[in-house]
Amino acid sequence: MAPFRFCAFDAYGTLFDLGSVVERSASRLGEAAPMLLALWRQKQLEATWLRTLMHRHAPFDVVTEDALRFAMEELGVDDRALERELMEGFRTVAPFPDVGPALEQLAKEGVRCAVLSNGTPELLDAALEASGLRGSLSPVLSVEAAGVYKPDPRVYALLEEASGLPRREIAFVSSNRWDAAGAASYGLGVFWLNRTGARPEPLPGEPLATLSSMGELPAALRGDGREKETAARG
Repeated sequence: MAPFRFCAFDAYGTLFDLGSVVERSASRLGEAAPMLLALWRQKQLEATWLRTLMHRHAPFDVVTEDALRFAMEELGVDDRALERELMEGFRTVAPFPDVGPALEQLAKEGVRCAVLSNGTPELLDAALEASGLRGSLSPVLSVEAAGVYKPDPRVYALLEEASGLPRREIAFVSSNRWDAAGAASYGLGVFWLNRTGARPEPLPGEPLATLSSMGELPAALRGDGREKETAARG
């Protein structure tokens, strides 16, 4: 199996730590912070899937703000200033600590790194600028170009168009198991970044490997160990 020379990353939850958004407002949220984050993320993702099924697309910033407002109302948090603060925090979300070093190593090894995200171009631009990762990732692809959200196959097809490579030669990394499943079902070479040790959901589409940190990715893209695994299964 040839090493991958092109690798695309999901953004939110993979490159960027969504927990950092509420951490900045933790003193104002108190004990509600983790519940708010979980409900916000849940409703954000549910909206993307449902809007795709209903053919009622809306940009990710709209979906994100709607989900935040719902979560705050559900938890009885009535604070418009805090709502604005959290949305601004989402635009400048911090990267996970293992992201920068991994991208630097991949660049040294000649791997071209890209982004494929539900985020709008404006949201992604703001996050990449704030994190200092802009120069390490190109192209930065948004689902807005397809008009639907992941895991619709039309989203993953954007990578073939942008790279000029067949899907089997494109690596894709996501911490979201449903996203990894969608990309694998499409035929990309998928690496599931499972930082939390979560159980895999019973979904079609198997990743090539499951990683516990971004630091494991360079070796995984080189194929270290995959030949032995393939031979053992055969």
